[in-house]
This record gives sequence, structure tokens and C-alpha cells, in this order.
Amino acid sequence: MKQDWYATLVRHMLLLVAGCLLVGMLTGHYGWCLAAGLAVYLAWTLKQLLRLHRWLREHQPDQPPPDGYGLWGEVFDSIYHMQRRDQRARGRLQAVIDRVQESTAALRDAVIMLDADGNLEWWNRAAETLLGLKTPQDSGQPVTNLIRHPRFKEYFAHEQYAEPLEIPSPVNDRLRVQFLITRYGNNEHLMLVRDVTRIHQLEQMRKDFVANVSHELRTPLTVITGYLETLLDNVENVNPRWTRALQQMEQQGVRMQTLLNDLLLLAKLEATDYPSDNLPVAVTPLLQSIVSDARALSGPRNQTISLDIENDVLLKGSEAELRSAFSNLVFNAVKYTPEQGTIRVRCWADAQGAHLRVQDSGIGIDAKHLPRLTERFYRVDSSRASNTGGTGLGLAIVKHVLLRHRATLEISSVPGRGSLFTCHFSAVQVVIR
Repeated sequence: MKQDWYATLVRHMLLLVAGCLLVGMLTGHYGWCLAAGLAVYLAWTLKQLLRLHRWLREHQPDQPPPDGYGLWGEVFDSIYHMQRRDQRARGRLQAVIDRVQESTAALRDAVIMLDADGNLEWWNRAAETLLGLKTPQDSGQPVTNLIRHPRFKEYFAHEQYAEPLEIPSPVNDRLRVQFLITRYGNNEHLMLVRDVTRIHQLEQMRKDFVANVSHELRTPLTVITGYLETLLDNVENVNPRWTRALQQMEQQGVRMQTLLNDLLLLAKLEATDYPSDNLPVAVTPLLQSIVSDARALSGPRNQTISLDIENDVLLKGSEAELRSAFSNLVFNAVKYTPEQGTIRVRCWADAQGAHLRVQDSGIGIDAKHLPRLTERFYRVDSSRASNTGGTGLGLAIVKHVLLRHRATLEISSVPGRGSLFTCHFSAVQVVIR
């Protein structure tokens, strides 16, 4: 195309010079004729350039360029063809956009697009139903101004989107919605919102059932274990053949009571999102007490249990819940570490928050079991669990306590080399002295 324009321009210039020289030969004024011809050509060129400038400044999107002839006619024709190609490309893109919008509008899940600053750019109709967004007045508004739940503001601000967030709907407290945010493009956000009310109701029914059954079993179990203790206290009056049976019944009764207590504790932890007694807790004396109990639990096994506290940390939360979580981790290390093994408990704080690490030289856990360790009643080895007397709820309790205290549990283990459990508390949970 550039070569065609160049040839056309050269041809026009040669014709112009030839015409001027011919007129100059007839009149005898070669220079004046050549100057006049070039001036006329320059004026015509400027006129066409002004037409192009006026069209570029004032034309409507689909208005074609002005007509022309010669070299400028080819320029205008090229612009017209480019305009038509752009119109067809825009038409195809608009068809794709319309199709995407139609398909997302048909979704029952809300789809919201946010810019890098968290301002609303686009959403489908389901977002208006689930979240109460209004078109067009909410466009450009920060999403945290429209979804004011404290947990959502915290979730969005921390930018930790690996796990979804479940909260009541802003337009209806009886609806439960789940948020899942994904980063894309130039740090923009794609937010998916699902109605999980039915799932939440089923989960709540399960929790209520477990809590109620556990509570109802507590009284008869207390009566049974009480009578068993009375019989064992007067074992001389009992037929010797029944002694071993009564002892086993008492052991199983105590184990059942421990299981019911753990189930009731889990139900209590799941009832609310945050501890009611959210007060500063001194971690140092708490860990010292737990480690002292762990040494007593270890007894004659000659395990080495060390405590290393680098910073005197205060954590906001419930002391009873933190004691339950930390003791579960330390006591598990004692149970699953062989004789003369080593258990190290370390606590420190840094710019990211506070951290507690429990490391043991026990039997270790295969990597395939690690993702499911915090599930209720999950057993790595059922025979091992029965030998240690565990309920299978210890790590589930740890997980829920940490969630309520804005913390996470990191687990790593190598079979035969021991396990490492680390609790990471966010900086907002650490009290600055």
C-alpha cells in the first residue's frame, strides 16, 4: 500500500511539473508557471487536509469520511475501509459481550466485577437480588460501602481469598450468602456470591442435633459412671469376677464423657464467630502451665519437653479457648512421641503477628493425611487412636479456636521424623504493651 501511494504521488508530481513546464514554454515564464502550479497543488492539499481534520474532530462514530479524488481519495477510501473493519470487529466484540452478559444474567449466583480499588464496575441481576445492588447509582461505589458486615470488610481488606466467606445477606438476614473473590487482570477483583441458605440450615440442624444429643447423654452417663465409681470404691464387696469388667466399664465411661465434652465444646465454638470474653491473654504463664501438665502426662517416658518464649506476648481472645487449643497440640505431641523423644514448644512475635510452634520427634504423619487432620473423627490409624485414648476431635477444636481468634494452623510432618504444628495469629490479635 505504501509503494502504491508513493508511485501515485510521484506520478502526480511529474504530471504537475510537466504541465507547468508546458505552460511556461508557451508563455516564456517557466519559473512563474512552476511556482503557480506548485502553489495551487499545495492549496488543494491543505484544503483536503482541513477536510480530514474537520471530519476527525466532528464526525459521528458511524459517519463515513468525506469524498475525494486522487491521492486524497485513496486516503479517504483507506480510512473508510479501516472504519468498516473496526465496525465489524466492534460488532463481533459487542456480540460476545452481550452473550456473556446474557449468560451471566441467567445465573442464580451473583457475579460482580470490581476495579483494583474495590469499586463496583459491573454486576448481574442476581447481585441485585442477593446483595441489594442498584443500577446505575451504585456503579463506581466502593463495595465495602454497600456490604457493611464487619467480617466482609475484614475479609476484603486482608486480601486472603483462599477460603470463601459466609455471612448473612445485606438485604435479608434469613439468607446466607458465600463470597469467593478471585484476582485477575490488572489487580481487579471478580467476586462470586452464592445463596447457601439451604446448606447452612442443614449444617445448623447437624450442629443442633449433635449438641442436643450430647447434652441429653451427659446426665445418664454421669449416673452410670457415678455408680461404677461407687462399686469400685467398695470392690471388696463385689464378686471378684466382676472387678475387671467394672474397671473397663469405668474407663469407657470416662472416655465417653471426654467425647461428649469435646462435642459440646465444638458446638459452643461454632455457635459464634468470636469469643465473648475477648480480653488480653498472657501467653507466657499459659504455656508454662500447659508444659508443666505435659511433663506430668509424660510421666516415666523420659521425654524432653522444652519451652522457648522469645517475646512476652499478649493475645486478644478467650483464655479458656486458647488453653484448650494449645494443650491439645502439646498433649498430642506427648501421646505420639515415643519414650526419650523430644518435644519443643516455641512462641515468638514479629511484624506479621504472633506464632506458636509445637515440634515433636514422634512417628510422623503421611502427607496424604495432612489436609484432613482437622476434620472431626478423622483417624490416621484407628488402632493408634484407640491406644492413645483420643476422641478424634482435638485438632478440630484447635481449628475452630484458631478461626475464632483470626489465626491459622500450619501442619508439616515426615513419617519417622516427627511433626510440626504452627499457629499463626494475625497482627490485629497481638496486644502491644
